[in-house]
This record gives sequence, C-alpha cells and structure tokens, in this order.
Amino acid sequence: MSVLVGFLAGLASVTLKNTTYFIESSLNRGVLFLSSEVYFVLPVLGLTLVYLYVKFVHREKLEHAISSILFALSRQKGVISAKKIITPLVTAPLTVGFGGSVGLLGPAVATGAALSSNVSRLMHINSKDRSLLIACASAGAIASIFQAPIAAIIFAVEVFSLDLTMLSMLPLLLASISGVLTSYFFLGDETLFNFAVEEAFMVEDTVYYILLGMGTAVASVYFTKMYFRIIDFFKRFKSPKYKLLVGGLGIGVMLYFIPPLYGEGFGFINSLLEGDHLKALGTTPFDAYTDQIWVVIGLLFGITIFKAIAMTTTFAAGGAGGIFIPTMVMGSALGNVVAKVLNNSGLGITVSEANFTLVGMAGLIAGVLHAPLTAIFLIAEITGGYDLFVPLMISAAMSYLIAKNTLDHSIYTRQLAAIGALISHDKDQTVLSMMELDDVIETDFRAVHQEMTLGEMLHQSVAKSTRNIFPVTDKDGKLKGIVLLDDVREFMFDMSMYDKIAVDSFMQAAPELIFYGTDTMQEVMRKFHESGAWNLPVIKEGRYLGFVSKSKLLTAYRRKLINFAP
Repeated sequence: MSVLVGFLAGLASVTLKNTTYFIESSLNRGVLFLSSEVYFVLPVLGLTLVYLYVKFVHREKLEHAISSILFALSRQKGVISAKKIITPLVTAPLTVGFGGSVGLLGPAVATGAALSSNVSRLMHINSKDRSLLIACASAGAIASIFQAPIAAIIFAVEVFSLDLTMLSMLPLLLASISGVLTSYFFLGDETLFNFAVEEAFMVEDTVYYILLGMGTAVASVYFTKMYFRIIDFFKRFKSPKYKLLVGGLGIGVMLYFIPPLYGEGFGFINSLLEGDHLKALGTTPFDAYTDQIWVVIGLLFGITIFKAIAMTTTFAAGGAGGIFIPTMVMGSALGNVVAKVLNNSGLGITVSEANFTLVGMAGLIAGVLHAPLTAIFLIAEITGGYDLFVPLMISAAMSYLIAKNTLDHSIYTRQLAAIGALISHDKDQTVLSMMELDDVIETDFRAVHQEMTLGEMLHQSVAKSTRNIFPVTDKDGKLKGIVLLDDVREFMFDMSMYDKIAVDSFMQAAPELIFYGTDTMQEVMRKFHESGAWNLPVIKEGRYLGFVSKSKLLTAYRRKLINFAP
C-alpha cells in the first residue's frame, strides 16, 4: 500500500508540475503576449477561473492543504473527501500558471493525501494505518517534486508528528522511493537547481552564518505574522468577487514592480545561484539603476518583503497553492542580500553569495514551518550540497530557535491549535486533540428546579436516579447550580422537613463549567485538574446539556492512547 500511494502521489505531483508549466509556457510563447500591462490582467484572470471552478464544480470553500490534512488526521480519522483529489490538480495550476505567487507542493501533498485516504477506505484499512498511509503519500509527493527522498521522509515525521519507529519508517521509505522513481520516469533525473558547491565552508564564516540564521528568524516571524494579518484583512470583504478583484489587482501591481514574484519562483532561485542577479530580477522600472549594487540589494530585499505579501494575497483572494516554495524564494533572496551586504560593506569580508542563497532557504524553511531537519536535508539533497551541512545546521537551528520561541505555532498549525485539533510529538496533547467531547458527555442526570421542595426532589429525582449529583435548571433549561446527594443526606429521612426546605437551600455553584463547541479537550482536562471535581456540567448555547465525569474521560483517554500508540 505504501508503494502504491507513493506512486499515486508522485503521479499527482508530475501532473501538477506539467500542467502548470504548460500554462506558463503557453502564456510566454504568445497565447497572451506578456508585457508589463498584462501583469495586471493575468492574476485576475487566473483567480477568476479558480473562482468559477470552486463555485460551480467543487462547491466547497478551499482549504489550506497541510492544515486540512492535519485536521483530517486528528478529527476525521484520516477520512478525506474524494473531491480533494481533483480540485488541487485544477485550481493550483490555474493559480500559479497565471502568476499567483504560491507553490505547488501543498496541492501535490493534498492530492496525494486524498488519493491515499480513499484508496485506504476502499481497501478497508483501519484509521491508524490510514493515517500512516496519508503521511506516506505526503512523502511520495515531496520526493517527486524535489527528487529528495530523505527530506521527504523527514518532512512527514516533523510536520505530521509521526513516531520514527520501524512501523512507520519502512512504509515512509517505500513511499518516498516510489514517489522519486515516478518523477525520474516521467521527468528524468534533472535537479531543480543546477548547482554544485564550489566554495567550501570556512570556519571563520561561522559568525556570518549565525547572523544569517538570526536574519532568517526575523523574516520567518514577519512571514507568519504578515500571513495572518492579510488573511484577516480580506475577511472584511463579504463577497468573494471583491476579494478576487482586490487581490488580483494587488498581485498585478506587485508583479509590475517586482516580476520575480510571478508564479513559484524556481527560475529566480536558479539565477541567484548562477550569480546572475540581473537575470533574477528581470525587467523592472528600475533597470536604469541596476548597475549600482545597492539598488540591486534593495530590489532583492524588496522580494524578501513582498513575497510574503504576494503569496498571502493570492490565498486570500481565492487562489490555491502552497507556502513551502514561496518560503524558499524568500529565503534565497534574503540569503543573497546578506552575502551582498557583507561583500560590499567595505570591511574586507568575502563570502560565497551562492552558499548564502542556499543556506537562506534552509533558514526560512526552518523558521516558517518549524521544520529544521527538513530544511537541512532538503537543501542538501536538491543541490548536492552536503559540503554545506555545517552552515545549514547553524542557520537552521538559529532560525528555528528564535522563531519557535517567538511564535508557538507555524502557519500550518496555529488555527488547529486554537481549536484543540493539533497533532504534535507530545503524545498527551495529540491524544487529547483526537478525542471528541460528544464521546464523554453523559445525559442521564435528573434535573431539579430551585422552587422544588425537598420532598419533590427526593420523589421525582433522587428516587429515580443512580447518580449522586443533580443539576439545578430554570424553566428555560439554563443551569443555576448543582445539588450533591451528600448535602441532602441528613434530611432525607426526616419527613417533617420535606415541605419546609427548598432545593435552593442546598444548591451550590458548579466548581467549573465546560462549554460545548468552545472548550478543547485540553481545556476540559485542565478544568478537571484545577477544580479537583469528579463531574463537571456541560453548557451548550447557554443551556445545560449533561455532565462529563473524570472516570469516563480518563477511560476514553486511555483507549485512545492505546489505539494511537504503535
């Protein structure tokens, strides 16, 4: 099964790449005559085609690829809709091919995961193995896109929080091999970046790579914060048409001034690695000044700043794509900028611009995605630059350390963490995220009312209940408090008190309340821990729903942990 899903994911990746490059080459060859004016039109046209497909064919809101897969793993037992097999194959090439500043890796992983999920269901694979096969599909997709099988395995382990045991290692290995062989068969063995390390790492350059790691960390935090700010800004537009128009024109304006923002940006990276920054920048309104190195540095730094804006605007306007490759583009520009600043600072410093370009990519991947090992091995594999292992490790570790301590969660995981649906390497948190509140709510508690007498409570509720706690509600079903059986026990057999004492005499406030639809399972467990209670009431839309008992919660936790563990 792992070989099969690796092959299918590789095939999906090849299809995505070929379709996108066909659209781009068709536009460049004259289907549309590209000029500075057309840049304003192409993104709007591409986003319009995506909008029409989503509205009339897909008929569901587009989701972020990796985040939606993580949600499916934590809350849907690895079940992914079959519609998500085709949709990325259509929407991503239209977005990227027409100038959307996003990548193809996310859609490739999404298609591979959907294929894996549906094949697993067809073969009646259980939910635990289905989740592993989805991770295998992601490894196959990445291995096919980058022809980097080791980095593909590490990505699956870091991002999907798998335990690196033989039970997971072997399927991942087979899927990764299957994906990369599929790519070799259809595309040959050419690498994305035609680069060989010519300048070896020098010990005296260590401080400069530390400086680069700090710079990529700051850029990573900027990238992440800018992403969510732009997404929030576009939420103000209620109509998708307004989002499309504003976003499309915004991208067009950015493309006019900074042409390298067009599409994925692999050509830009290759030009920087070749040392041809003028080719990397393309034709801009500032061509008359590009003979001055500080103007070039300014333009490259502009790409670092605006790549995040262009990418997020593409998403917010309704486009489809991934953030992985834009992260690499942004990192390559920043690395090249740092090297050029050092070389032209007048301090007699000389560093390799190509090497800094590569290491900058690793720094951004480590900081933005919180995946330092993926960053190190990916850059080393796709360039054959294992000679740069030490600087890659230095900058990636520095970037990850600062970014992780500044932002707890990456773009992939922030929204999932907010709703308690995040799978992580913390088994406790992961198991809790996979639990559902509905599975532990008990509703066989007899409710009483404040105006009830003790006798009415005993006859109507206590005598008919096996519980020792009773919710007190009003006529609208709102919880007013609780009554414990221990509180009324001394009066239970004194019939003279039955009509003299009302329920509100015994009522007390609940030690904590659980809010249905708002509280995560982590929050529920925290409330039990801090309150010391054995039963807590659940409130749904302001009304009493039932109770959660600590014993049932811990039993459900233990069962989920057993099923989750390899």
